[in-house]
Amino acid sequence: MKKACLTLLVILSLHGAWAQESKRNPSFEEIISLRGAGYVTISPNGELGAFVVQKTDWTDNRFDSEIWMVKNGSEPYQFTNNPKGSSVFPVFSPDNKWLAFLSDRGNKMQVFAMRVNGGEPIALTDESEGVSTFEWHPDGKRILFLKQEKEPKENKEKQKRYGAFEMDDKEYTLQHLWEISLDLDGKEPSELPCYAATDSLRVVENCITKPKALRLTEGAFTINDFKISPDGQRVAFSHQPDPLINSFVKSDISILSLATKEVTLLVGNPSSDSFEDWSPDSKSILYTSFVDDTVSNFYRNAQIFSIQIDGQNNKRLAEKLDENPGMLQWNPRGIYGLFWNKTARDIYRIEPKDGSFAKIPGMPEQVQAFAFSMIADKMLLNARNGNQLAEIWITPMQKPALRQVSNFTQQIADWKVAESELVMWRSKDDALIEGVLHKPMDYDPTKKYPLMVVIHGGPTGIDTPSPVPGYVYPIVQWLNKGCLVLRPNYRGSAGYGEAFRSLNVKNLGVGDAWDVVSGVDYLIAKGMVDSTKIGVMGWSQGGYISAFLTTNSDKFKAVSVGAGISNWMTYYVNTDIHPFTRQYLKATPWDDEDIYRKTSPMTNIKNAKTPTLIQHGEFDRRVPIPNAYELLQGLRDQGVPAELVVYKGFGHGITKPKERLAATWHNWVWFAKYVWGEEVELPLGD
Repeated sequence: MKKACLTLLVILSLHGAWAQESKRNPSFEEIISLRGAGYVTISPNGELGAFVVQKTDWTDNRFDSEIWMVKNGSEPYQFTNNPKGSSVFPVFSPDNKWLAFLSDRGNKMQVFAMRVNGGEPIALTDESEGVSTFEWHPDGKRILFLKQEKEPKENKEKQKRYGAFEMDDKEYTLQHLWEISLDLDGKEPSELPCYAATDSLRVVENCITKPKALRLTEGAFTINDFKISPDGQRVAFSHQPDPLINSFVKSDISILSLATKEVTLLVGNPSSDSFEDWSPDSKSILYTSFVDDTVSNFYRNAQIFSIQIDGQNNKRLAEKLDENPGMLQWNPRGIYGLFWNKTARDIYRIEPKDGSFAKIPGMPEQVQAFAFSMIADKMLLNARNGNQLAEIWITPMQKPALRQVSNFTQQIADWKVAESELVMWRSKDDALIEGVLHKPMDYDPTKKYPLMVVIHGGPTGIDTPSPVPGYVYPIVQWLNKGCLVLRPNYRGSAGYGEAFRSLNVKNLGVGDAWDVVSGVDYLIAKGMVDSTKIGVMGWSQGGYISAFLTTNSDKFKAVSVGAGISNWMTYYVNTDIHPFTRQYLKATPWDDEDIYRKTSPMTNIKNAKTPTLIQHGEFDRRVPIPNAYELLQGLRDQGVPAELVVYKGFGHGITKPKERLAATWHNWVWFAKYVWGEEVELPLGD
């Protein structure tokens, strides 16, 4: 019997080894080309689901999106085909017969519609300024949408005489609410003479008179989002004085009567108020707010409230749910929303009457998005478990029974990918820190491995188990080369509660560095890491922490700083989000220069020794490029090997595939040289 068991173990071991050998190391291009699921919606009757899929167009150097459909839980199929652009934000008509969506088939985004059984799309709008978002009215006979106002005529006259110039924080257009009537009932596209019929890219005008859009709101404010009440009588919308990014703290909520066009302010707290959803009976709304807190919006939890539309019975809900809410939706079964719970993202149900809450059991580990059918007892999800790519799932609501209907993970079936586990350690100040440790598929616990530390942005971002993590960091290829990768959820990260997100207030960089270095020391102490071969990198806040480490630590053999802050004073006066700095450092540079010096990488530039790659977008307004040049010159003045790569035409992120490929190669070459001691050149050609 023992001999038989031993034989079985040997067979299983050989089979596992063969399975690993049959897998391959993917290219950078293959990872960037992965198709992924996004926004989801479901028809009112629950029979049809629609979701957005991103694709990579290497020829035109774009990431595009198309809409896919799933019928009664069957295998999904592609619904739209826009070869030279994207189709996004699908919304089913109330009668379940049409799917409307935004698409840039000409130049600007317009609302298009297709019969759910297929056919040619028709353009429902033709707005020169484009459309940003829209919604079907419950009667199915009109669509409400948001669009920018036209640029004032005097701007062109001014430029004609004085040339091009801009007054800071004064050059913008407001966004308002419009309505267009429809006559789609029972008709095919060829029978709709008042709309623009389209055959893929070519728009054919086949009507004499188009429906004219009616403006619904006026005033010195811009609308961020809106939703029509279930009874179709009113619209609730969030608005702020102007579209400038820092004006979010002044956002309020108003109600528009569609019958009288009268607008009434409903919620006007001193800080940010955001509309979330209507109650099913149309008598109340759900909203989130920071109430009177204007000094900690970036790291505190938003509070959840319901209020009657007459202003009565304003009550806070789920007070003790210690995380920021996402995607709050109110249906007859209750209020549902997404909340991070460490590295899991769960759906919670909140009871509207008393604010009590509970996690919905049996869901995948990380839910990205979800949608309910209005009539049937069904829910569509975009979610994944730690060893998957994002997938589409469908389930009844009353008795959840998940069924996966997509198979995006099949794309990586023959790849060698990351093996993930969660690790925890104590930081310098005894704070408990969690991180994701990735191991190669052939991990050998008797060996010591090089270590790459990849730090997420935010700081309120979060890293989770994933088979293909990355962005511009070739994590999978490093693992397959033979190393470990640690992605720490340092203080300030989402998922661990408001108090944890506040731990780096007046301690940015300093406490964050404690968390990263202590995580590295933890792995070294466990005998897993070759301490002579450690690299660190990150983008945005992760880039800032990497810059802080390059001037405050000699633990790393190479550093990569992506869109990172090097000097808080330089950053404060150049960024487009000045309040971020004031909230985290609790002062301006003129009020407390010491805190700006304490937390700035440049303060200890003379201690820098580590070879550092700097990557930055040419037109980055979030972390303006002077931060990159300041760090570069400081390192060069100290004789530290340093290179700056500027990605032309980009802002804070690298949003095109070819430049993302370049950034990935730049990191591969840099760490090959300074961690592995290998000279690698950027390849040209195939």
